[in-house]
Amino acid sequence: MTLVGSYVGLSKWLVAVFPVFLLAWLRFGIAAVAMLGWVRRPADEPAPTRQDRGLLFLESLLGNFLFSICMLYGVQLSTALAAGVIMAALPGAVALLSRLFLGERLQRRVLAGIACAVGGIALVSLSKAAPQAQAAADAGMHAAPLAGNLLLVAAVFCEASYVVIGKKLSGRIGPRRISALVNLWGLALVTPLGLWQALSFDFTAVRGPTWALLVFYALAASMVTVWLWMSGLRHVPASQAGVFTVMLPVSAAAVGVLLLGEPFSAAQAGAFALALLGVVLATWPARAGASTSTSAR
Repeated sequence: MTLVGSYVGLSKWLVAVFPVFLLAWLRFGIAAVAMLGWVRRPADEPAPTRQDRGLLFLESLLGNFLFSICMLYGVQLSTALAAGVIMAALPGAVALLSRLFLGERLQRRVLAGIACAVGGIALVSLSKAAPQAQAAADAGMHAAPLAGNLLLVAAVFCEASYVVIGKKLSGRIGPRRISALVNLWGLALVTPLGLWQALSFDFTAVRGPTWALLVFYALAASMVTVWLWMSGLRHVPASQAGVFTVMLPVSAAAVGVLLLGEPFSAAQAGAFALALLGVVLATWPARAGASTSTSAR
């Protein structure tokens, strides 16, 4: 999640050069070449069932394709402030879906960690309310139209579904193969829109450093982070893993402050401290008895 946050921050430079669907198409294409060796099923891995194949498709459709569309257009119709506040609900959404679809029992310390995570990111978002609302008013924009907010809520549940489906898949398919197959589905889904934007794009105007950043973005977003996340999900309940999503806005903000020159306030420092406290609470080693009962499930 820290790596995800870093490339989310850096992707501001890429979005300024490439149209959204072309950028996504190039990302999936570069990663597909890099992960060719990960597609083949290892000898010790069972053949995927019909359910496994359906879950792989849903993992890419919800976590890659629809999440990106809902988030990008939601922010466009609403505001960055609304996106920050609504995305703060992600750990709670993961906990809810993991309870409903995986039957995971939510321990008190995990619930406390979720509360800290939600509170921390909501605080940092709300601390920007006045300046962003004024900027929107000056530009003649509506601060939070209903359609944009609904798209952002949909993005939250798309990403939460990604975590829960990943937990279910990680028990049967290896992390590297999940990464490769989910990326191939993403490439298939975005290819028509990517080709449409590629036809009118001037590739000769893109400079070397931008191509290098694109390669980093593709390998980090589609290959390394998915592999790390799926590897971790094999050993951690989905509801507990959801708390780690707070590291995304934390590291994205760090990139903004350290590399993009964005200001850093006391409210942001307090919010990030709450977010990190949430991670500590959710991952603090359980007592031996509790640990045994959890592993039994």
